[in-house]
Amino acid sequence: MFNDPQALVIALVAGLLIGSFLNVLIYRLPRNESVVTGRSRCTSCRNEIAWHDNIPVLSYILLKGRCRGCGAPVSLRYPVVELLSALIAGSLVSQYGLTLLSLWMYMFMAILLVITLIDWAHRIIPDVLSLGGIVLGWIGAVVCLPVSFPDSLIGAFAGGGLLFVIAAGYKLVRKVEGMGGGDIKLMGMIGAFLGWQMIFPVLLIASFFGAAYGVYLLARGGTGNTAVAFGSFLAPSAALVLIFGAELWQNYIGLFLR
Repeated sequence: MFNDPQALVIALVAGLLIGSFLNVLIYRLPRNESVVTGRSRCTSCRNEIAWHDNIPVLSYILLKGRCRGCGAPVSLRYPVVELLSALIAGSLVSQYGLTLLSLWMYMFMAILLVITLIDWAHRIIPDVLSLGGIVLGWIGAVVCLPVSFPDSLIGAFAGGGLLFVIAAGYKLVRKVEGMGGGDIKLMGMIGAFLGWQMIFPVLLIASFFGAAYGVYLLARGGTGNTAVAFGSFLAPSAALVLIFGAELWQNYIGLFLR
């Protein structure tokens, strides 16, 4: 375990600041707005937010979760994303130090977080995240990730290809779209970061939670054709596999070898 309080503080502060940018991505990407230009604005009154009202987490607490100008409530998502970003950064640096490995794993987790919330709310996965993530995964496999480049390359094509076959088969049988191209590209990104060996565990976990949510929807009056944002289950499942993957997989396989 890495033990450097100063590095941990740097990671936590950086995580909070980057978390604020992740909120920008979550809000603007589905609306095709620029994420590099334009000041942050209140989503209700559209007034620009002053810098002192845009301090991660602290401003939300001081303003009691409301816009200073119009008094409209600010979504709890903003401080939650900032805190999650800080927690991810701090945990990685505590484990691996201020290293390239921590940076690449943080980028992967941050992209997964953004994709989860965008897909849940809008049922889309922006290509800039999934396709850009594939490239990042390949680069990471060369410079720091514990995945070889061949495994990363195969993982991207096998992950996306497997989900494409599943989606095509579902459409052939049910005559409706089961999942979109965004899910396929997301699985390609996951394979690029984790390697082809972890594709099945991710799909297994995502399918379990997706099915559980489907049962919940049916209990609430939904039908078998009720749309489910599968990317919102794939992304957090990939995060779980990144953290616990090897141990989970070994225990799962061990059930069949006893």
